[in-house]
Amino acid sequence: MEQYKQEFIEFMVESQVLKFGEFTLKSGRKSPFFMNAGAYVTGTQLRRLGEYYAKAIHDNFGLDFDVLFGPAYKGIPLSVATSMAISELYGKDIRYCSNRKEVKDHGDTGILLGSKLKDGDRVMIIEDVTTSGKSIEETYPILKAQADVEIKGLIVSLNRMERGKGEKSALEEIQELYHFPAAAIVNMAEVTEYLYNRECQGKIVIDDSIKAALDAYYEQYGAK
Repeated sequence: MEQYKQEFIEFMVESQVLKFGEFTLKSGRKSPFFMNAGAYVTGTQLRRLGEYYAKAIHDNFGLDFDVLFGPAYKGIPLSVATSMAISELYGKDIRYCSNRKEVKDHGDTGILLGSKLKDGDRVMIIEDVTTSGKSIEETYPILKAQADVEIKGLIVSLNRMERGKGEKSALEEIQELYHFPAAAIVNMAEVTEYLYNRECQGKIVIDDSIKAALDAYYEQYGAK
């Protein structure tokens, strides 16, 4: 596993973004882990997060795109932090763009903030995590309504690797439905392998009991 992936897994734990225990998800599923990207709240955390995203985008997609689009609301700081990191790490200027939940009718009008979109723009979408693909259902029409853009891909921080609407994972379903690639900085198999019986932040994060709960969860809800 790449060094930055290992660092990112530890970073999620130390930032208390990734937690293990017993959680009830919006879907009603009882999950042994929970991820909340809203827990990244400091400048240092956002800088590091942007760097991990930038490295994952570079490794999975390259940098042959023009705009980094982060859907409101969590995608807004992600797109800003990551576009800055791409500039810092790779010397390439990528425009950032996000949508508003409500159209603004004065001043800087419209549904977008940041860069405007124009015909021919190559767009990378950035999100925290995709469980059901619902956010892409909302985002894709917005992008296509603004200009004749090409979607180069979707990057998320964590692939939960569980079933979406069907038997496949949400990321796989998105790829099949919209015909663009999707990737994650890390997936839960990598997280589990790295943290199992490993001390992180002074304790064992995934011990035998948590590992057993994860195995049972994926036996029931894991993508096929």
